[in-house]
Amino acid sequence: MPDRDSGNSFLIGFILGAVAGVAVGFLYAPKAGKETRTLLKEKAGELKEKASEMISRATKETGKG
Repeated sequence: MPDRDSGNSFLIGFILGAVAGVAVGFLYAPKAGKETRTLLKEKAGELKEKASEMISRATKETGKG
């Protein structure tokens, strides 16, 4: 039977995919450079918070926290 890693690698892959998708979307959006950088900075902060919450929740659910 294959070993399972409790979903952590899926979570990491999901977060990295989301970051890449958002970054590409913003870079191709028709906005001025300064607006795009500001928006990227805001969204990166939001994503960081969500990722921290998800990691914390996953850690608690797996009993490692």
